[in-house]
Amino acid sequence: MSSPAMAARLLRRFSSAASSPSCPQPWLFIGLGNPGEKYKLTRHNVGFDMIDAFARSQGIPMTTVHCKALFGEGMVEGVPVLLAKPQTYMNLSGESTGPLAAYYKLPLNRVLVMYDDTDLPCGVLRLQPKGGHARHNGLKNVIYHFRGNREFSRLRIGIGRPPGQMDPKAFLLQPFNKTARERIDSAVEESVDILRTVILQGLTEAARLYNTEQKYKHLRLEKAPCDF
Repeated sequence: MSSPAMAARLLRRFSSAASSPSCPQPWLFIGLGNPGEKYKLTRHNVGFDMIDAFARSQGIPMTTVHCKALFGEGMVEGVPVLLAKPQTYMNLSGESTGPLAAYYKLPLNRVLVMYDDTDLPCGVLRLQPKGGHARHNGLKNVIYHFRGNREFSRLRIGIGRPPGQMDPKAFLLQPFNKTARERIDSAVEESVDILRTVILQGLTEAARLYNTEQKYKHLRLEKAPCDF
């Protein structure tokens, strides 16, 4: 549960970590999605899926509500990590992410946002140090609440494009079929390794290690699209 006392405790802990020369600055990982059972496992919620997988792998409970987000905090080999799933609905994600980064006084180069991308084939991941919103309304709102600053990293997960004349909004809010779900689940597990590498070796090294591998995966999956 959220409380002023809990928030103050978290702030003291991570402010102390950030100012200590012996402790690395915290990372804030944010997964975008929509709250509620209705949207669980839909294409637009893969950002939530990646946060959940990482939290499970590191034993970080996501049981706190903080800055309009389901929130967890822990350590990964001595590095403080904050995890968040905004509960504002996708298109208002910035109402949570902006206050979170401000509350912990984090520079945006210690913030990483995870979200779905229709421009990548289903199951392909791409790690970037910065960029635009590419028509993604959730990301657009995040940038707005970062006062237009785009200097935060992103981990995109491809969900493919809607088939034929299908309404893109309807496509985003539908669950994956069996083939696509298998690809997404595999990519979500890969994302755990990517995030650990970001924490332990830095964003530049993680991008160097994984983006080339994902490029070949991209070429392979383009030739074998999912049946929607």
